[in-house]
Amino acid sequence: MDFRLNVFLSVAHNLNFSRAANELHISQPAISRHIKELEETYKIQFFDRSKGKIRLTPAGEILLKRAEEIAEKYKCLQEDLNSLTGTLSGELRIGASTTIAQYLLPPLIAQFISIYPDVHLSLLSGNTEQIEQMLEDLKIDIGLIEGYHRKPIFRYTGFQQDELVLVTNMGNKCKDEISIEELSLLPLLLRETGSGTLEVIEKALAMHNKKISDMNILMQLGNTESIKLFLENNSSVYAIISIAAIAKELKNKSLKIIDIKGLEMSREFAFVINQGSQNMIRKRFVEFLHRKAKYI
Repeated sequence: MDFRLNVFLSVAHNLNFSRAANELHISQPAISRHIKELEETYKIQFFDRSKGKIRLTPAGEILLKRAEEIAEKYKCLQEDLNSLTGTLSGELRIGASTTIAQYLLPPLIAQFISIYPDVHLSLLSGNTEQIEQMLEDLKIDIGLIEGYHRKPIFRYTGFQQDELVLVTNMGNKCKDEISIEELSLLPLLLRETGSGTLEVIEKALAMHNKKISDMNILMQLGNTESIKLFLENNSSVYAIISIAAIAKELKNKSLKIIDIKGLEMSREFAFVINQGSQNMIRKRFVEFLHRKAKYI
């Protein structure tokens, strides 16, 4: 594919020349030059650079749609040719919600790359809401998310179960089991709005006619690592997080789990892709994770 179209796509998705330069590993003047050449070729502007911001012009919106179609066709062509030689090469852009990106994917990606060394994987992380937006904006090829929220524009496939648990500092002299009523009195650390973790907690509480607003929320934090550090340095607070995120802390006995009678907080980690899209590398990656998930 014409490299200038790659440059255009990067600028159009980022709406920032500097970020596009970093993404493509070329200089910002080179980005500007490629865009200028495209605009001179078609004798029309694709970006409005007035008022200190970059926006797509109507012509830019048309080119964006067609360039994305060309990029997808080019990927299909590469995959078809690779299938004749039995090789797998190309790029797969992965987006994963925070828990999956931090605690599940790194060793699996390492294994996948060792099997398919000609595949270039990139990983972006964010909360579930942000990952779905990246997928909708075509900034990633596949998302791995947590929670129950589903949009009809995507296709979802579950691949592993996860459990959320109430945890606290090992030094906290508290009971090993509490009721849901007692839970509402505890100073809680929770994930931010838009996270799959918070969505699961909300749904579990709703089964008992409770709301997040009924809880004694001390603070909401943007990632699980921040919550764990807070817990390890304060013996009087609690948090509800994925059990997958605290394997090390349970082993070294810096954190402990408190059971909540009658409250089940489970969820399914799921792949999410755009409806109707095809991608051989993504298909192979999904198959690989399905095989490995039971060993995680």
